Amino acid sequence: MERYLVTVTLGSEVETMAWNIFMIGLDELSDHLLPHLRHAEEYVIHPLLALDEVVHADEYRFDRLLQDALDQLEQFPGSVDAIVGYWDFPTSLLAPVLCQRLGLRGPSLEAVLKCEHKYWSRLEQAKVVPEYVPSFQMLDPFDDRATESIHIDYPFWIKPVKAHSSRLGFHVADVEQLRDVLPLIRKGIGHFGRPFDDVMAYVELPEEIAAVTGHHCILESIISSGRQCTLEGYVQHGEVHLTGTVDSIRDSQHPSVLMRYEYPSTLPEPVQQRMLAATRGIIGQVGYDDAPFNIEFFYETDNDCVWLLEINTRISRSHAAIFHLVDGAPHIQVMVDVALGMAPRMPHREGLYPLAAKQMLRVFEDGVVRRVPSREDIQCVEEAFPGTVVDIDVHEGMRLSDLRHQDSFSWELGVLFIGADSHDELLSRIAWCSDRLSFDIEPLAGQGASAAGPDDGAST
Repeated sequence: MERYLVTVTLGSEVETMAWNIFMIGLDELSDHLLPHLRHAEEYVIHPLLALDEVVHADEYRFDRLLQDALDQLEQFPGSVDAIVGYWDFPTSLLAPVLCQRLGLRGPSLEAVLKCEHKYWSRLEQAKVVPEYVPSFQMLDPFDDRATESIHIDYPFWIKPVKAHSSRLGFHVADVEQLRDVLPLIRKGIGHFGRPFDDVMAYVELPEEIAAVTGHHCILESIISSGRQCTLEGYVQHGEVHLTGTVDSIRDSQHPSVLMRYEYPSTLPEPVQQRMLAATRGIIGQVGYDDAPFNIEFFYETDNDCVWLLEINTRISRSHAAIFHLVDGAPHIQVMVDVALGMAPRMPHREGLYPLAAKQMLRVFEDGVVRRVPSREDIQCVEEAFPGTVVDIDVHEGMRLSDLRHQDSFSWELGVLFIGADSHDELLSRIAWCSDRLSFDIEPLAGQGASAAGPDDGAST
């Protein structure tokens, strides 16, 4: 069903009927960014399910979340014009199921699963862009003979077929390390594995995929030695469009740990075009349409080789503020306009700065938070450089290991969104802000002292 923005004339007054858009897991960052959308007056954004249910929950019960969302939408007195979300699982899979139930525009659940089930996705990728796909295999971590079933070379990455934020992802150098990490994987894989299996029951799976549940892992040859970037884009009427390319800067000691996003990418344009061509191939292969995506690649400068890391069926929340700083609107604009069936009204290079970054403030040892930046500290940083945003993820008294959705090597204390006129100035501003956003972390017994600052990896 087509939907249009309607302007009604009542006597001498003109009233505009806005779109009702439901956003799964609406958060404070959205509240900050949504007023910066172009034509923001045309949208009414409604929260759908609480953040604690779809992001911070101890467990995810997909069927219950689905029913709660349907109940909320049924009680809404107006039209439901679009359902969107930028969180990973379960949001990324709730949205297509809800859209299908309500007859709204969006991708099919099968197409989303072909992207987000890491093993299924690799099989589909290998059909159209095999030169961009590393060696991979499936592994059952509960198999008593798992270590004997390896047929790709060490070293490799092991990770669940469904997880995010590098959760339970490990670099494995040899069979001894594999034996060490398997118990950790078995202990934690059900957090996403159980609800992911519930979602997979909604589609008729090929026989080779039906046997690979959310409690399985994928092993992949190492491809993380080069430069990493993310293509943000969308598909509409079967056509792939690029919104922008973002560089990912990783920690030198732990290559799986992200330290900073920088936009726009400094990769050579021909390399970006090769990545876009590969994106068009795989998007067409899986039949993904009428939705945004972000797809991650590595580029090895020494041998001019491109590798495809993974496909995410959503915009990246992490990139929204830096798109705003450079282009003049968060790319939430793309998400909502595509969901409404219109060509995205996303500006280009109309922001405050020619480049911007999201800097993660990290530490690499567990501990108890004794001090976080004060409101005055944050205000000082945000007022120093127009457009800067600080988002703190921890509070005094909490233990870092209680943070959810962290990678296997570090804890994210907060993030800094900031722009500049040059790369050197950008790094200088990050260092200046980080110095004023100090945290005191009391180490656990047996650990050395830990205080997050500009020199310890938490904010560089």
